[in-house]
Amino acid sequence: MSLKSFFDAARVRALGASLAAVHPAFPTAAFVADATDGLDALELLDRGRHIARALHRHLPADYAAAVDILVRSAGPPLPGMEGQGMAPFFYLPHTVFIAEHGLVDIPTSLLAQEVLTQRFSCEFSIRVFLDQAWEQTLPQLQRWAQDPRPLVRRLVSEGSRPRLPWASRLRVREPAAIEALLHQLVDDPSPDVRRSVANHIGDIGKDEPDRAVAICAGWLDQRPDRAPLVRHGLRDLIKKAHPGALSLLGGGEAPAVHVSARLPADPLPIGGKLAVEVSVVAEAPAQSLVVDLVVFFIKARGAVAAKVFKLGAAVLSAEGDRATFRKTISLAQHSTRTHFPGRHEIAVQVNGVRYPVGAVELVALTRQQD
Repeated sequence: MSLKSFFDAARVRALGASLAAVHPAFPTAAFVADATDGLDALELLDRGRHIARALHRHLPADYAAAVDILVRSAGPPLPGMEGQGMAPFFYLPHTVFIAEHGLVDIPTSLLAQEVLTQRFSCEFSIRVFLDQAWEQTLPQLQRWAQDPRPLVRRLVSEGSRPRLPWASRLRVREPAAIEALLHQLVDDPSPDVRRSVANHIGDIGKDEPDRAVAICAGWLDQRPDRAPLVRHGLRDLIKKAHPGALSLLGGGEAPAVHVSARLPADPLPIGGKLAVEVSVVAEAPAQSLVVDLVVFFIKARGAVAAKVFKLGAAVLSAEGDRATFRKTISLAQHSTRTHFPGRHEIAVQVNGVRYPVGAVELVALTRQQD
């Protein structure tokens, strides 16, 4: 099933039935006819908007009454984000409805998002309130950061991310206030929340790399066991060989190593997989290394773009110590990465220094191969 086809006519009927179960006057048939008209031509997020606008036409005109129906129709809260698949997207139209109409009653909207984010993250809808109702929304985030429910706490860090995927950029009014919330959540018992904090740091690093590193340096000074979260948060800066990020995670020194790699000898078909084995041998003692794989992908019109893949970290105590890393990279065509035939150079990046290790040839699939 494609992402967009999640919201089909059957799902719209189920949504209408859930509303009618708590509000028998809801005009289910008219809503379903309205919400499914033109639905098939839309992508996933546009389907959510389309259905939300049908909700607006068929729910009570009073916003608070309409939101009360949406909230009362919600199913049980989720235990966490992992393993839920597409099911939580059932509540996407609910959150779009609040984002598009909720500024008329901010307290009601914030309370509704507290309920709904336990079924489907309100990370998209809360951004409207952070952008246009900052003074009322920030105190609510401060309360949510201490909420006993992990998915409510997760909304604090995820909804305030500057570069949330699928969402418009968020202009944070008071970065220090959001940073204070991240400080509260960095040791959260929920892995969902900690992962969100790390992703938030990654977003900060895209715009203010030195600030992201400084935040993480403070965290590590207080508790070295925060290193896994920091490593995840700074992963993009590590791939870009940012000196401060490398130094913070023990990869700041110039390496003294011999690097080699085992690459496929035969041409690889586009659509297949590239398997690489990398060997790093110390030529001096006591080295902390951060190791990545760099593939120089051929792009349209022959241009070349480097893509960095994480391999791992190693501490080599003595000269001659070896660390081995393995990586398999999909060569399937994706919307985010299109592959073209030709010779693709490969390098290994150690503490920001790149070592060329060879090349692989990519070939177009033949009909027989396909």
